[in-house]
Amino acid sequence: MPLIELPTGANIDYLDTGGDKPVMTLLHGFLGTGETQFPNVVEWLAPKYRIIAPTMRGYGASMPKPRTFPHDFYQQDARDMLALLEALHIEKTHLMGFSDGGEVALLMSAYAPQTFLSVGVWGAVGYYGGAMRPYAQRMFPATWMTDETKALHNISHADAFVLGWIKTIHAIIDSGGDVSCGIAHNITAPLLMMLGDTDYLNPPQYAQEIITRAQNARLEMFTGGHAIHNEQWDDFQRVVGQFLADIA
Repeated sequence: MPLIELPTGANIDYLDTGGDKPVMTLLHGFLGTGETQFPNVVEWLAPKYRIIAPTMRGYGASMPKPRTFPHDFYQQDARDMLALLEALHIEKTHLMGFSDGGEVALLMSAYAPQTFLSVGVWGAVGYYGGAMRPYAQRMFPATWMTDETKALHNISHADAFVLGWIKTIHAIIDSGGDVSCGIAHNITAPLLMMLGDTDYLNPPQYAQEIITRAQNARLEMFTGGHAIHNEQWDDFQRVVGQFLADIA
């Protein structure tokens, strides 16, 4: 995949399926890349959309490394992704994001609402309340991280990597929890938020705060956990497909 240098200081690797079709930008989550995290989604959407699937800074082949988690890492990633769209001369795009990529998508759609035709996020709620703390803490120690994942992202110390993410999530919670909720009123594109009913890291009551503040938003619940695009693929296709068809 190509690598593009951005004025934000990031060098971003990205998938671009090309073609003269409406653009769909897909944002991966924690420990993902633009190519590896949702191949089923890319395959499904590619016949109708030009897919742009970037890998955020520090993950995969994107730079700089190592991937770190400063207090404003979501905002930093959002600035990177907006700079990427500008560098690729993409003026209008649909936007979808999963997990951390969903948090970034919510910020992007509030920062530059004129850019987005629609926004769909899952495993993201725009607000980190105290109920999320114990579920974030369970990520440590990182004994669950595979050697393949460590190699993909050049992670030499998995525990330190995960602990950096957890400490920042705790800091966001302690500072009031707002990620994008406070600017959700700027989101003008149709917004579809999706959550699994056992995704305890992302309680639906937090997503509801975004729903009530954004101008055209709704929440769809699924049976399952965090990665509903894998766990409930048929229902995911049905809901997202109808959402995009209604916009078209």
